[in-house]
Amino acid sequence: MHLTQAFREGPWWVTAVAGELDVVGGPELRQHVMAQVNQGSHRLVLDLSGVDFIDSFGLGVIVGALKRTRLLDGDLRIVVPGPRIRRVFEVCDLDRVFELHRTVQEAVSV
Repeated sequence: MHLTQAFREGPWWVTAVAGELDVVGGPELRQHVMAQVNQGSHRLVLDLSGVDFIDSFGLGVIVGALKRTRLLDGDLRIVVPGPRIRRVFEVCDLDRVFELHRTVQEAVSV
């Protein structure tokens, strides 16, 4: 897993993630999210368009990021355009917890 892009879009801090979001890549994303939250960014968008694989550890990192942002009256939105990764969220009922969007533009405009 690697972070391919990070930029601000209005009040949202958007981070694009690529590769495998698992026990190897998850800690890097966790550190990045914690750094953003500690710097005052409490409205985050994770763009998972480039993610090929996600496991329970990766999902745990994302759930942890949601908890951190909501504790600070923020929010976390997820961009998942492809059916394979979207299906993982649906099977785990996380599509009921997260706002899943097809594009970054959709995520930041809601």
